[in-house]
Amino acid sequence: MSEITVQIANGDHTYLAESICREMEESAKARGTGIAKRSPDYLIKKMEDGKAIIATTDKGEFVGFCYIETWGHEKFVANSGLIVNPEFRKTGVATKIKEKAFELSRKKYPEAKIFGLTTSLAVMKINSDLGYRPVTFSELTDDEQFWKGCSSCVNYDILTRTNRKHCLCTGMLYDPKEEKVKVEEQRDFKTTSKLFERLQNIKKKMFLKSERLVKEKVSVLFNFFV
Repeated sequence: MSEITVQIANGDHTYLAESICREMEESAKARGTGIAKRSPDYLIKKMEDGKAIIATTDKGEFVGFCYIETWGHEKFVANSGLIVNPEFRKTGVATKIKEKAFELSRKKYPEAKIFGLTTSLAVMKINSDLGYRPVTFSELTDDEQFWKGCSSCVNYDILTRTNRKHCLCTGMLYDPKEEKVKVEEQRDFKTTSKLFERLQNIKKKMFLKSERLVKEKVSVLFNFFV
């Protein structure tokens, strides 16, 4: 099997833009759901700006792709358009692409909330492992341009009929502030645990010392009366 490389896309990968767009369309038709339609020029711009992750074989064949977008004045980041060539599905490459996209998003926009919309159980699992949680659409960006991107999806009417409250997609969100709180709580727990352990050790030493003193006194008294 060919060796697969997952990396940040650049200008050297623009020749694959047509293939990626074609595969996005085919995948959307097969699933009966939509990935926001993008043109090859749009994907090329993402590659040239270093805002996309691409997986290729050692022969330069397209394996998988994902890009990042910012919304709401960079308060939100979306990892969008995840697609894997059918020949390479169920190889774990989707997870590697998502992990790389997540890493890129955190590096470029460390304060931004990272979110996504998906109907894929596999993607939901990957997102959960990365620290995302399912949320209502109201917790996602209110940037109209983002939601306009859903208009190419076959289920867009559901989204509009419910006033953007429900659709077939599940919204998932990673909030760096929540992660910071978790880290602080874990640190506090470790500190408290270490303090408790030290106190236990001190109590143990004091008990052993007291026990030894009692034994010595008993021994002295015994010798005295004998």
